[in-house]
Amino acid sequence: MPELRKDPIIGRWVIISTERGKRPVDYEVVPEPTKKGGCPFCYGNEALTPPEIMAARPPGSPPNGPGWQLRVVPNKFPALRVEGQLDKSGEGLYDKMTGIGAHEIFIETPVHDLHLADMETGQIADLLQAFVSRMQDLKRDIRLKYLMIFKNQGFRAGATMEHSHSQLIATPIVPKTIKEEMEGSLEYYKYKERCVFCDIIKQEIEDARRLVIENDRFVSIVPYAARFPFETWILPKNHLSSFENTTIPDLKILAEILKGTLLRMNRSVNTPPYNLVLHTAPCDRPKIDHYHWHIEIMPRLTRVAGFERGTGFYINPTPPEEAAAFLREVDVN
Repeated sequence: MPELRKDPIIGRWVIISTERGKRPVDYEVVPEPTKKGGCPFCYGNEALTPPEIMAARPPGSPPNGPGWQLRVVPNKFPALRVEGQLDKSGEGLYDKMTGIGAHEIFIETPVHDLHLADMETGQIADLLQAFVSRMQDLKRDIRLKYLMIFKNQGFRAGATMEHSHSQLIATPIVPKTIKEEMEGSLEYYKYKERCVFCDIIKQEIEDARRLVIENDRFVSIVPYAARFPFETWILPKNHLSSFENTTIPDLKILAEILKGTLLRMNRSVNTPPYNLVLHTAPCDRPKIDHYHWHIEIMPRLTRVAGFERGTGFYINPTPPEEAAAFLREVDVN
């Protein structure tokens, strides 16, 4: 019998379609198309990108040349630009503003075909520290209201480059999804005087059916109302609303659980394309009692079609409990 499950944060309903029940082995991952030609993110092609903003490289190694382990560069074709004035205007009932913001690329490794899950934990920690560094710097620009870190892995997930990379887009407004999460978690806080994310973490650890892995500081779970098969969230156990306030020691521990989660996903469903998104507090609200930063990892194993787009409902053919059990049992050694 199918189930409708309600997300406790924003009230979104999800259909867990047991009638269409799919086990992990039933998912077929379509091979990624291979692009020909030089990759601007590879060693020796540094001149093909805009000048680097920051990089992890040996002391004395000149910028914008080989020797790096991680590079951050402006997007050559940015969605938003940092130059200019933030002007708001309207056309009758329609509102608009200039496309002020920032768009940066984190080139995670000089090795073209190395996936994030297969990198050393230290490399992943360096990437997370680069996220924090860039977020802290961009927050100084009062025009910017939100900083979105995301990663599109694979062609079906929206990646236009094969080389492993993440992105940061800074926007002059707070995205609708984040507003919905903040409003929903505030309503919960007003009623119970507790953070809904903290309550979710506590219940999922005690229940354990949707728990993937945990360590001293972080937990990885399949959410109760998962929109997609094998959707996974990573959350800090201690309440923290802004990711950029995470300490360096905790980032190293986060790197371990992020790697473990991605490895399990790759080995469960044959290295699927996925979207990874960091949800954090807006720039001008670094400490919020009712909001909790978290990472959402969404494999692209099914397609969003007319019903989902027309209703806002999602149909998930794999119960979260089954997905979590499969992820837990995967051997990553």
